[in-house]
Amino acid sequence: MHILMFSDQHADSLGGVQVSIRLQKRFLELAGHRVTVVAPGMHRDHQGSRDYVDTPSVPITLDREYSLTVPGRRADRLLDAALAARPPVDIVHVQADYWGAMLGYRFAARHGIRSVHTFHNHMEFGLEQVVPFPKLVIRALLWWEHRVLKPRLSALAPSAWSYLDEFAERAAASVAPSGHFARLLESNGVGSDIDVIWTGADDALVDEVLAAPAAVDRGRPLFVWMGRMSAEKRILEYLDAIRLADVDAEFRLYGAGLLLKKAQAFVREHGLENRVVFAGKVPYRDALAAIASADALVQTSIGFETQGMTVFEAAALGTPSLVSDPNIAGELPDGIYWQPADGSVRALADAIRHAAADIASGSRLVVPPQESVEFRQSHQTERMIAVYERVLAASA
Repeated sequence: MHILMFSDQHADSLGGVQVSIRLQKRFLELAGHRVTVVAPGMHRDHQGSRDYVDTPSVPITLDREYSLTVPGRRADRLLDAALAARPPVDIVHVQADYWGAMLGYRFAARHGIRSVHTFHNHMEFGLEQVVPFPKLVIRALLWWEHRVLKPRLSALAPSAWSYLDEFAERAAASVAPSGHFARLLESNGVGSDIDVIWTGADDALVDEVLAAPAAVDRGRPLFVWMGRMSAEKRILEYLDAIRLADVDAEFRLYGAGLLLKKAQAFVREHGLENRVVFAGKVPYRDALAAIASADALVQTSIGFETQGMTVFEAAALGTPSLVSDPNIAGELPDGIYWQPADGSVRALADAIRHAAADIASGSRLVVPPQESVEFRQSHQTERMIAVYERVLAASA
């Protein structure tokens, strides 16, 4: 198959969706398929690939990391010309919510090609977190969508959900990266019979990390936390829970963000320097190695993640997790995670205390090897190929 993927941002830019697309592309190619990725051109130095089609764009952030393509006839003509020299496209896979999605569905309609849509983002929640007037933004997006994609297909009342449903109505199959996000979409009228396909951990890196020599005994439990240090990730609540738990353990925090300085100040003010270590941002392989060497990964956000990738990576590496979000916990097999009783800081502290006691006593949770396999990207790619084949068979 020749799969044409559409993204809102270039595959070489930073972001979870971009990581997922690069991983999907590589494993589809290992399975013998061809993948072309269409996205706005980048405005900083990047690696690039002959398999990328960069559309005309303008930068939308000061660091020039992210860009916007205006969907319309000019972009359509340039895209058609770029793809004319490539093998015929068998299926369009839209992994975008904005201009990438509009461009993708215009292409699919022009060429009579069936499409698949992956919903990566909780748009309503995300807009409420990052823009001052989310309802106004949604109205503007709906106006733009209805202007670019005609006719209107969604029967839902105007909202963030009807905006997303416009894409679901155009796709032959819809995909979500977790069961809880699929249920949320369907409960709000977006799509039906949504396939759940996780983004898995990179098989080769997992094997490489697991083959490395095991870390020496540290003498006390090691917990790792990874992510963007921002309010929705509950980093300050996590540090408060560490203070309340008052256990002899090491808590390593990987990442950076707007709340980094506040987090560092909290640690100083409460004398937690002998327990909390700020490890900064590290390459993906080093992040996996850190998870593999830990006694437990800690996940702290609640209601924000559409998958919760680090928990799945930990499971692939055989590392149990302490999972705050009950939706993410519901995706996991029993017996491979600890879970706070509720979303309070006190409950998180109790869970840390419980996990530390289990680890110190030698009775830490274990992820069985047969269960860790399903968290690898090779397994999830097999499931995505089955979706493509089903869609193509229905059109035959």
